[in-house]
Amino acid sequence: MEPLLLFPDPAPPVLAQSLDLGGYPWKAAATADEAAAIEPEDGWAGAVIAADEDPEGAFALCRALRKRDVPLEPVLVLVSGAQLADLELREDLFDDFCLAPLQPRELEARLKHLFWRTGRGTRPELVEYGPLVLNLETYQAGIGGRPLDLTYMEYELLKFLATHPGKVFTRETLLSRVWGYEYYGGARTVDVHIRRLRAKLGEEHANLISTVRSVGYRFGQPKWSL
Repeated sequence: MEPLLLFPDPAPPVLAQSLDLGGYPWKAAATADEAAAIEPEDGWAGAVIAADEDPEGAFALCRALRKRDVPLEPVLVLVSGAQLADLELREDLFDDFCLAPLQPRELEARLKHLFWRTGRGTRPELVEYGPLVLNLETYQAGIGGRPLDLTYMEYELLKFLATHPGKVFTRETLLSRVWGYEYYGGARTVDVHIRRLRAKLGEEHANLISTVRSVGYRFGQPKWSL
């Protein structure tokens, strides 16, 4: 996927973080000239313009993107509530908008819709379960829009569990499937990593990984069948 163009430069931290977790590559620019100078050979995948801090500069860039020989789309703008009344006058400059303060899940949903509608861009392979997102290409993980700082094996364990929601695995199975048959560590290795994962998920989400007494561990809700 080609990168998204972001405004302003430097990009707002929450916006940059949300795009990173969603697997969207991006580059930031402060002006149309800067955007043209750093534009990839195959063009931009789209643009996300934060207009809440510098609306004049933001909409000037939107206008320039629309006046190109081939107008850039999709363009998503982030605006404050006070700017809503003026959006109708500028609706030709963008394809959709989000309200500030930014909600990462809303941004993700709107970008998905825009790319589906325009048929542009391909998304990286993600594993999503409720508030949890794992990017299988970049090895990044996030929960509720918050990045998770995981070690390699913590990530691999969480990925394995999250790709088999509702299933119960013994410690021995997890050792062989995640660590490999040649790993000689004991079952306590699994317990330690599960404990660390729960701590990093936070109290609100620690119950995503439940202990099944005398058996092992399960991610997510059990699947009931008759």
